[in-house]
Amino acid sequence: MGQTLSEPVTNKDTSLKRSPDLTVGTSNMQGWRVHMEDAHSSFLSLPGHLDTAYFAVFDGHGGSKVAKYAAANLHRKILAQPSFPADPSAAMERGFLALDEEMQNCKETRDELAGSTALAIILREGRVWCASAGDSRAVMSVCGLAVELSRDHKPSNETEKARIQAAGGWVDFNRVNGNLALSRALGDFVFKRNTKKSAEEQIVTAKPDVTVNDVTPDVEFIVLACDGIWDVLTNQEVVNFVRVRLAQEMDPDVVCEDLMMQCLAPDCHNSGLGCDNMTVMIIGFLHRKGSRHLFQACARPPKSRSVYLP
Repeated sequence: MGQTLSEPVTNKDTSLKRSPDLTVGTSNMQGWRVHMEDAHSSFLSLPGHLDTAYFAVFDGHGGSKVAKYAAANLHRKILAQPSFPADPSAAMERGFLALDEEMQNCKETRDELAGSTALAIILREGRVWCASAGDSRAVMSVCGLAVELSRDHKPSNETEKARIQAAGGWVDFNRVNGNLALSRALGDFVFKRNTKKSAEEQIVTAKPDVTVNDVTPDVEFIVLACDGIWDVLTNQEVVNFVRVRLAQEMDPDVVCEDLMMQCLAPDCHNSGLGCDNMTVMIIGFLHRKGSRHLFQACARPPKSRSVYLP
């Protein structure tokens, strides 16, 4: 679970951004942890690509340096790929790996024992691309139904376990080499030293899974969050929590703050759930109607299960 404080730090770093198409709220909170190790990025339009929005969250572990470096540089690596903007999926995959390689060769980060999840969203031309390495998660609300845009990378997953073992590692107590609770991440270079394997084949890899979905008029919002949220609430519970508040015309930054407080544990004596750093980002789609019309096209009641769209 990691070291915790005697009382949680509930000060929040919160922001709100708006465009004709989007209203985006972001907030993060240290909580019970001794240090804040999360980071995030938010661009309503990327440099040189005014039609492209980019949002990302990074959940650091073992320190904040990798998460902060990724927040400042991952979008640049994606933009630098020859496949961008024609093929965002390929650009995101190569961008994640290129950033990880850069950090391995950078004096500032190459000796770091720390690592970070990476979860990035690109919005352009009515589509959403989601790239994920680790267990931060993105969920989209479609008429109140929670639709997974990413899946957690855990060592116990059979595909992940097979790669770990093929690279010379093992899984013990659902952790990589009995240590790391996720199987893909930026950084964590101690798990990336098999010279006979490619970057994609290492014990821990920075290679993301990428999903692509259409942003139809039924898409209401996307929630990006570190696992401090998802450890406490299910995908559908988060969507329900956010949806009822946005329908009351609460701004998404305020909803982010409320969601973190909802997930904050009253103490950290038992399971550790609700004791992590927390970062939440809510991307609301206005569909050129304004926030008060966000749910006008979605009269159907929310369902109780999540659906993964590859």
